[in-house]
Amino acid sequence: MADQNKIALITGGSKGIGYGVAEVLIRQGISVAITSRSQESADEAAASLNKIREGAAIGIQSDVRNLESQQKAVDAVIAKWGRLDYLIANAGVGHFAPVSELTAEQWHETIDINLTGVFFSAKAAIKALTETKGYFITISSLAGTNFFAGGSAYNASKFGVVGFSQAMMMDVRDAGIKVTTIMPGSVATEFNNHQPSEKDAWKIQPEDIGQIVADLIKMPARTLPSKVEVRPTMPAK
Repeated sequence: MADQNKIALITGGSKGIGYGVAEVLIRQGISVAITSRSQESADEAAASLNKIREGAAIGIQSDVRNLESQQKAVDAVIAKWGRLDYLIANAGVGHFAPVSELTAEQWHETIDINLTGVFFSAKAAIKALTETKGYFITISSLAGTNFFAGGSAYNASKFGVVGFSQAMMMDVRDAGIKVTTIMPGSVATEFNNHQPSEKDAWKIQPEDIGQIVADLIKMPARTLPSKVEVRPTMPAK
């Protein structure tokens, strides 16, 4: 396999988009570490992924809101495989309410996970990615350019991820690191307590985002799609 010996770390990889990305990368020959705040969830997801290719996945307990926790996750990947080629900063949460009803706790959780968590992931991984001339991919949202009522915290976090990613791209390009932010529209996941069903067939599927990640890392070294907006082809009416 062309990507054999390449290593990816995916935050929030036990379900949803993160798990979909992990599935695709493993099928491409890449070994994957997935993180979750729950070690049990991370282990269960890794066990499922290892059915695709034995020994291709490990689960790590980590909280993106804590820099030390993120550093331990990166260190665990290095200890296991000796390198880190790709980091997909995917962990996210959503609280949706008017500002008058949004609590301080909801605001902080949204910003701390969705935005500060991306910063901590970058800080923890940048040395390892410099050594491999690797790729840092953030999962933002179309909510990172399109605001909506009730979205103050989520919009702020995702606008921030887009801005952070584009600025970081310029910071690290001379070190040989690529940075891209992917901005999906509606994806069929458990996000915001949703239960995916056949009614979600029109939505982007998690593995579709995984295919975008796989395509990005195969781009020629001279070419960088720094921001990728993704929409369902035919939205529900």
